Amino acid sequence: MDLRVLRYFVAVAEERHVGRAAGRLHMAQPPLSRAVRGLEDELGVTLFERTPKGVTLTAAGTALYDEAVAVLAQAGRIRDRVTAAAGQAVLTVGTLADAAEQTGAGLVALFREQYPHVDVRVREADLTDPTAGLRAGRVDVALTRTPFERAGLGVHVLRAVRVGVVVRDEDPLAGRPSVSSADLAGRRWVRLPDGTDPAWTAYWTSGVQDAAAPVVRTIQECLQAVLWNGTSAFAPVGQPLPPGLRVVPVADHPPGELVVAWPKAARSPLVRGFVRVAAALA
Repeated sequence: MDLRVLRYFVAVAEERHVGRAAGRLHMAQPPLSRAVRGLEDELGVTLFERTPKGVTLTAAGTALYDEAVAVLAQAGRIRDRVTAAAGQAVLTVGTLADAAEQTGAGLVALFREQYPHVDVRVREADLTDPTAGLRAGRVDVALTRTPFERAGLGVHVLRAVRVGVVVRDEDPLAGRPSVSSADLAGRRWVRLPDGTDPAWTAYWTSGVQDAAAPVVRTIQECLQAVLWNGTSAFAPVGQPLPPGLRVVPVADHPPGELVVAWPKAARSPLVRGFVRVAAALA
C-alpha cells in the first residue's frame, strides 16, 4: 500500500463523503473513487458501506483507519527528521504574466501540504523570456505558456488555452463572436524586443516585426499599447482587461498551452515533486 492511497482513504473516512474528501484533497471525485476501490481490491475487503448520503466505515475499514492514521503520522515524523537534518530546502519557481494564477490556488495548497518544509520563491519574468528564467538558470521550475524553444527542457502541458485578439471597444471587430486570421490582415501589431524567442514572437504577434510598432515587455504594456494606440495583440481568451478593451477569439489560431517546465539536466527531487503535484491537479 502506498502512502498516497492511505491519505485518500483517511480523508474519505473522516469526511464520510467522497465528494467532500475530493475537495479536501484538491482532486476530482472519479480518481478518488477509483483509488479507494483499488485499495479494497488489493486488500480483498469492503472498507465502506455506500449510501446515497455518503459512506460509513465497515469493521474492516475501521481497523484500517486506525492503522493508516498511525502509519501516516509516523511517515510525517520521518519526513520531519530527514528534512531537519538536510536543512532549509528552497525551490525557485519562475512564472510568466498570469501563468501562476491560472494554475489555481489548489497547486499552492497541495504543494504546501506535501512539502511544508520548502521555502518557495517566485520570480516573475517578462515577455522576452517565455521560459520564465529557466534558460538563464535563475529558477528551478517554471509555470508559463508555449510556444518556445524546448531543447534541454522538459515540458508537461497542464491545459490548452484559446487565444484571441485584443482590440478596443470601438474597433470594428469588437462586436463579433469570433474572427479569422484573414480578418486581421493589415492591422498594426505590438512588437516584442529583438532577440525574443522566434517561436514565441511568431505566435503572440502578427509574426512581422514592424519597426514603427511599440515595443512591449509586459502584459500591461501590451494592453496599454492597444488601449492608447489602437494596435492589436494576441492574448488568452479570459485575459483580465482594463476598461475599454476586449478579447475576440480567433477561430483558426491554434490554442496555446499552459505548462510546467524544468531543465532536463538538473531535475531535483523537489522539481519532480512540483511537476507531479501540478500534473495531478491538471
